[in-house]
Amino acid sequence: MTVKFTRRRALTVLAAAAGVPLFLTATRAQAKMVRWEGTALGAPASISLYHKDEAKAHAAIEAGLAELARLETIFSVYRADSILASLNRDGRVEKAPKEFIELLTRALSLAEKSEGIYDPTIQPLWQTYFRHFTSANPDPSGPSLADIDAARSLVGWRQVEVNADAGSVAFAKPGMGLTLNSGAQGFITDRVADLLRAHGFTQTIVDMGEPRALDAKPDGSAWRIGIANPANPAQAITEIDVVNKCVSTSGGYGTLFDDAGKFTHLIDPRTGKTAPALLGVSVVAPTATQADGLSAALLLADAGKRQSLLRAMGGEMALVVTPEGVAQKVEA
Repeated sequence: MTVKFTRRRALTVLAAAAGVPLFLTATRAQAKMVRWEGTALGAPASISLYHKDEAKAHAAIEAGLAELARLETIFSVYRADSILASLNRDGRVEKAPKEFIELLTRALSLAEKSEGIYDPTIQPLWQTYFRHFTSANPDPSGPSLADIDAARSLVGWRQVEVNADAGSVAFAKPGMGLTLNSGAQGFITDRVADLLRAHGFTQTIVDMGEPRALDAKPDGSAWRIGIANPANPAQAITEIDVVNKCVSTSGGYGTLFDDAGKFTHLIDPRTGKTAPALLGVSVVAPTATQADGLSAALLLADAGKRQSLLRAMGGEMALVVTPEGVAQKVEA
């Protein structure tokens, strides 16, 4: 059995150039599109920007990649030397970087406002599903109820103790674990976007897991984001035009634990069960930090609570894509 790590989100930047990791294409406005493609926090990532000066474009992208590398040493759940990995291993971290405290504080705020529907301490449950489906001959019905209950006993956002002044974070129980993947991708997107803007680049879209557009393209048009059909993520069922906004999408189809698609990476901390594969939620917000995490929370939330949660966390609009491929709009 192979766990299918495809991607937590599935959006397409339509009409964007594609090709090798770093290249330029001419435009009618004489500016050139420079596009980098790589990975961030283990997922596909890209930077697309327009500029006439190739050397400046390369320098700006290199600066952005340096910032990405620095932030991965803080937030990556895959790196043994990251701040997050140290916290999960030792149950405590001292003098954490301000970025870690900032994002964790926001994640805990989202957990509070969503009444625990979103919970960054979900990691023990995720590991339970991962261990089960990567073991030899796993039971296709999923982990045992006893294993799920044991993992759920280690999940609880209120059990995270944060001292912002000292930069310390500690778990109240041994065995707890934290993931900020639903948040760190957006946070890194914003930091890289802000750095590019500081270098004088405004006609750009940065996607470190959540695409954020800065200003319009040289011809004045908006950046167009395609929203995937959960039944066929390669197909966009609708499009959103964005300028100075971010679109974050969460869908169970992004990572499937089993061949049948019955178990996904999005787990409800209240029940220990995973979200349906054929359901997606996209959130539009001014920044990627605001949008990321919120899309996952809205996907797990009851339909009647989505609007108030969207408004409380700074989102502007959400699209809920049903298993039938119908996009339902939620206004803040």
